[in-house]
Amino acid sequence: MNERIKELAEQAGFLNKDEESIGYFAELIVKECEVALKPPIQVRDVISRGQAYDLIKKHFGVRE
Repeated sequence: MNERIKELAEQAGFLNKDEESIGYFAELIVKECEVALKPPIQVRDVISRGQAYDLIKKHFGVRE
């Protein structure tokens, strides 16, 4: 498992979860990010305009 995923899992309180569960959770998050960037928005256009970050935050309801 990727070290960054482990760090984020610890930060989120998944200390007692096995690596397979954490990996599955990370996979689900990535798939959800893909949903946030699906058409009608063209991913390469979004990234080139720097909007991917904002679209993913909006999709998950993250506020700063």
